[in-house]
Amino acid sequence: MENFTYYAPTKVVFGRDTVAQTGQLAREFGANKVLVLYGGGSAVKSGLLQRVCDVLTAVGLPYALLGGIQPNPRLSKVYEGIDLGRREGVDFLLAVGGGSVIDTAKAVGYGMANDFDVWELYAKRAQAAACLPIGAVVTIAAAGSEMSNSSVITRDDGLLKRGYSSNLGRPRFAVMDPALTFTLPPYQTASGCVDILMHTMERYFHPGPGAALTDVMAEALMGTVLEKSRILMDTPTDYDARAEVMWAGSLSHNDLFECGTGTHGDWACHQMEHELSGMFDVAHGAGLAAIWGSWARYVLPAAPERFDRFARRVMGVGDCGDPLENGRRGIAAFEAFLSAIRMPVNLRQLGLTPSPTQLDALADSCSYHGGRTIGAIQKLDRADIRRIYQNAL
Repeated sequence: MENFTYYAPTKVVFGRDTVAQTGQLAREFGANKVLVLYGGGSAVKSGLLQRVCDVLTAVGLPYALLGGIQPNPRLSKVYEGIDLGRREGVDFLLAVGGGSVIDTAKAVGYGMANDFDVWELYAKRAQAAACLPIGAVVTIAAAGSEMSNSSVITRDDGLLKRGYSSNLGRPRFAVMDPALTFTLPPYQTASGCVDILMHTMERYFHPGPGAALTDVMAEALMGTVLEKSRILMDTPTDYDARAEVMWAGSLSHNDLFECGTGTHGDWACHQMEHELSGMFDVAHGAGLAAIWGSWARYVLPAAPERFDRFARRVMGVGDCGDPLENGRRGIAAFEAFLSAIRMPVNLRQLGLTPSPTQLDALADSCSYHGGRTIGAIQKLDRADIRRIYQNAL
């Protein structure tokens, strides 16, 4: 096992009716005035936003509101939040929603606490020195942003989607009531489950020998999400299944599955999907599902033993004695699972048929116009990335 540092400072308050504790938690972490960020109309229609506002009022916390945050959150909304937060004199950010809302809160926190354009962070031209404290009331099990150090923002001009990671942006607390996810549409539920799986798989598929305990924990999480996501397709109000998936979402992206492996994982699929959802504005989990099989078959020869282990220990594929063939069977079994929860397994099923010019643009942007490679199992240059996109059609 390699040396590692594990840092997971977020206080998690998990279970039914935990929203009632939100105001006290904000007070506990030093809030004097709160900017409440939320997405579309669901938080309003469900009454959740009003519940959150009521508990803030009950503990004497004034607040301002910033709504309208969309999936693949936009930089323009971040700028709006920074301006509003400064005008209102807020000193705490409360995200009520999923990954897009939490990521926006992180970007607003960086923008308010630093004296340069926040996009400089996402363009990799600056590092944050501070971030306003953030709390989250989680409504979607997917991104795991409530316990992670990362956020992803899309610049409106050119729809360029980029991420930034800093421990300064980790939320101080996360309120997680699985019942809040009961009314999610099946497509959104399935897309979230894929995102959770992929956050684990990006770390699981790495070129090193691994760490025995970390590998086993990752396999257990993946197996649990495979099982519970199937249940939720038929019984969306199964509390226990929702709870298992919600907790898996947090664990999948708080760096737990990097411990002792000596690597941060592969992340090529995420890098390629960011370009897809930047250009076409697709759901992140669905985009990952559409690209994964093409990536997996492309890099399989570079790590057949790791894919063989995934096939046997996660997908339940019997050992045929040939790691390469077993890896192929494991990839096919995972794609069959994706189809079973009505997720796409290629770009056409995602509703995309990129032109050759668009495929070139995706590969150019993902490779920073040939200036970088992506991936860890196999270093992928612009030509490799272009072939994976092409094969995903």
